[in-house]
Amino acid sequence: MDERSEPAVGTAGPPSRDGAVDSATRAFVAHRNLLFTVAYEMLGSAADAEDVLQETWLRWADVDHAAVLDQRAYLVKIVTRQALMRLRTLGRRRESYVGPWLPEPLLTAPDVAEDVELADSVSMAMLLVLETLQPTERAVFVLREVFGLDYDEIADAVGKSPAAVRQIAHRARAHVAARRPRGAVSPAETRDALEAFQRAVETGDLQRLLDVLAPDVVLLTDGGGVKQAALAPVTGAGAVARVLGRIAAVALRPAHVNGHPALIVRLDGEIDTVMAVRIDDGLITGLYAIRNPEKLSYMERETTLCC
Repeated sequence: MDERSEPAVGTAGPPSRDGAVDSATRAFVAHRNLLFTVAYEMLGSAADAEDVLQETWLRWADVDHAAVLDQRAYLVKIVTRQALMRLRTLGRRRESYVGPWLPEPLLTAPDVAEDVELADSVSMAMLLVLETLQPTERAVFVLREVFGLDYDEIADAVGKSPAAVRQIAHRARAHVAARRPRGAVSPAETRDALEAFQRAVETGDLQRLLDVLAPDVVLLTDGGGVKQAALAPVTGAGAVARVLGRIAAVALRPAHVNGHPALIVRLDGEIDTVMAVRIDDGLITGLYAIRNPEKLSYMERETTLCC
């Protein structure tokens, strides 16, 4: 697995033993961002990823560390197995979710967008593609395609043979390739399209809005049954523009979310909506509006800490 920059995440670390930072704690802290990203890409939830990290720390603290040859690989194995268990539970809960389910937005550092592969892997569009994989397929895809683990390491993490993992990886790659965004989009192209979109929404300029929306654009709104949101996808530039026209004059603030530029709506000082986009050929083909307060609480805390 290559060492690479990870999305900016919370800074809370594991508890120390009587204030002493031992080698086990140092190893966990050193790989914390990596472990968080693995868990987040498997679960699509920052809050659940944090819970998995706490569970991983508790199990890591009980390990005979003198017998561990590769601390990073061992930690990845623990976090993967914990995330797989949680993912299977979350899958059952999502079957009864009210309206479209969207991943929990993650505030990321601007420089994450410069790592195109990493930014793509945590984008809303890609996380929704990963939702269509079976839990083990998702784990194998993330560990192999995003973090470059070899098949033996992945086999140990998911409890399968290397041969079985190769087959799963091939199946997962084909599945993702058929559904992933059409091509890489530069940060500048995303920023330009988002700025045009922001101006159109804030001014209520319907024609300008139609100019930046693809004819087959899809709007997904996640209110979780708590906030007002469409209970089904809104499809087509005209229909999407009419929905967005209802929020004209609302101030939209730029931010970096899931590795890409996005927009945030604040009401009374608190995050009300996070709007992420998918861009293809210079036009917006996907709009993802997260309004469920439970999915915004982690970002609210991270925004408070960093800004």
